[in-house]
Amino acid sequence: MRGLLAAFAMMLATAASAESIKEPFMFHAAGEFEVSLKPVSAADEAPMRMSIDKQFHGDLEATSVGQMMAGGNEANGARVYVALETVTGSLKGRKGSFILAHRGSMSANGQALSVIIVPDSVTDQLKGIAGNLDIDIRDGKHFYSIDYTLPE
Repeated sequence: MRGLLAAFAMMLATAASAESIKEPFMFHAAGEFEVSLKPVSAADEAPMRMSIDKQFHGDLEATSVGQMMAGGNEANGARVYVALETVTGSLKGRKGSFILAHRGSMSANGQALSVIIVPDSVTDQLKGIAGNLDIDIRDGKHFYSIDYTLPE
């Protein structure tokens, strides 16, 4: 039994050695996008639902379609939204599609936004991609920045 435990411990130590752990290379992509949001829910429905249509330009040349749900508390200004969108096009010349999942909130304590590439939602030449997308709005224009890993 001790021999089996020792062998197992040795196997774990070998698997976790610095030589066997290869950190994935992080890539970066950036550009602009246009977005069109249209109500899908009734005016008095809560949470509010909207369709999303986007055109991405720059390192990501793509379109996306999706849906967003949003709600909030008018009394204190708290807001929240979640969204899913399917992006189809090319990222630095590699064609495919992937799903983005959004979660954003705003309160008196500040804002938080998380947009991730959904693991295993990817097709074609983008299979294996993982990462995060940041959104920046300046002077009425929308900009994206994506940090991602992608197998060779």
